[in-house]
Amino acid sequence: DVGLAGELGQATGVGGGLVARDDRGVALQPQPQGGLADVVSSLPKDWEKDDHKTIIILPKYRDIDTSKFNIIPTDIIISVPISTWREYARLWIGTLPNSTVPVYFLESRDYFDRKGIYGNPEGFADNDRRFVFLSRAVFEVCKALNFRPDIIHSHDYHTGFAMAFLKTHYRYDPLFARCAGVYTIHNMAYQGQSDPRRVMEYAGFGTQNFRGSWFEHDSVVNMMKTALMFSDKITTVSPTYAYEIRWTNNGEGMQDYLNSRGGDVIGILNGIDETEWNPEIDTHLIKQYSPEMLEEKAENKLKLLREAIPTYDLKNDLPVIGMVSRLTDQKGIALLEKSMEQLLTSGRVRFLILGSGEKRYEDFFRYMGKKYPTRALVMTGYNNALSHQVIAASDYLIVPSLFEPCGLTQMYALKYGTIPIVRATGGLADTVQEYDPQQGTGTGFTFTQYSSKSLVNAVSRAVYYYKAQPHWDTLRVNAMAQQNESKRSADMYINVFRWALEKRGISIPT
Repeated sequence: DVGLAGELGQATGVGGGLVARDDRGVALQPQPQGGLADVVSSLPKDWEKDDHKTIIILPKYRDIDTSKFNIIPTDIIISVPISTWREYARLWIGTLPNSTVPVYFLESRDYFDRKGIYGNPEGFADNDRRFVFLSRAVFEVCKALNFRPDIIHSHDYHTGFAMAFLKTHYRYDPLFARCAGVYTIHNMAYQGQSDPRRVMEYAGFGTQNFRGSWFEHDSVVNMMKTALMFSDKITTVSPTYAYEIRWTNNGEGMQDYLNSRGGDVIGILNGIDETEWNPEIDTHLIKQYSPEMLEEKAENKLKLLREAIPTYDLKNDLPVIGMVSRLTDQKGIALLEKSMEQLLTSGRVRFLILGSGEKRYEDFFRYMGKKYPTRALVMTGYNNALSHQVIAASDYLIVPSLFEPCGLTQMYALKYGTIPIVRATGGLADTVQEYDPQQGTGTGFTFTQYSSKSLVNAVSRAVYYYKAQPHWDTLRVNAMAQQNESKRSADMYINVFRWALEKRGISIPT
């Protein structure tokens, strides 16, 4: 153990949570599903391997299956200051799967005992109050557990106020006197704009000094700006996205604040949990396989297609383009909406789609599935086992994002020898390199212009090499050789924690 400690805030794509670490551990809040959940559940496992003990703090949302995960109530009641009064939450405890990491759940009937997590697509009207409560409750959990953190690590806007609380209300609390704050941006598009008359009151700051403060942007409270200004270090989830949010419109109006903190902004590429995502040990697959046994990959494709198309015959084999995604504008679904039928009528490809999201996109894919029942195989909803099977069964994975802070599905695809076709933005640009047939280098196919024509051209280049040797095996072996494991990310976070502490003049052992 390097003697680091912390309270790490983990807000999820559009949600939130917190993490703490010290010589007894790290507390972390994973997202219920999605890429951020994968990342923040893998980080404490990697830290645990290096003898950093970890605790996780998570709201006890109604949809959590407490019996399945053996989550039980404790006798600990947390008293949380809100405005001039106090509110209360009971702690429950479980264990992070495949680890010994304890997970604490905040039970609050008012804030978390409701259907859904964030109230998508518009969000619950009281999300500002819910996440101010969460951000402050984590400090009170640490006090109840006598957990002395060195790092408060807050992710996305939902726990952004933890950065402000650390430097104000808890500044002189002995338990947090040696804390530094690290803020991680997973998606600049969600910033937590709120009415200052509500949020400043709930957070215990009052509105008298709001104008021109670190809380204010465009006359409202901006929780993301608050975190950017109060934190000691700022990270985001890929090097390219770190550049884009400072120098392009992907900064979503936060560019000036980020550039004022330029030396403290660091891009750390997310990694994947290879105990969960590895075709050699994946129990969700019909046939496990490795780079030396690529012929076994075809068995996964055959089974999934025969379940969807009982008359499927390998003699009519076509390359399968898979997609596992949220169906939102950010993910570039509009490009597929414009180009999918053109690709299907070419007779050169099949699509295998698993996703959920905006109704218009779900309806579009269902329509495609009915119109082309043997070439557009569409499943809506979230299914973890099926997501593994779709990625393993597909020949290509398409990720045409409008913007992509990091993305994990393309990393899963690489690990599974499924060739990515991506728009070169954010983490997609950092993880997928265009195939060069002359040199035999590269791992996939990319396009830069956000247009259906560019997408179709990239797909055409990709399928040209389908089963064309030696290119096809070279591509797949190159892809599977990529090193995107989460341990690399976990080690880089440890370095950032050290730098944050050093900035505060706190020395730590190496």
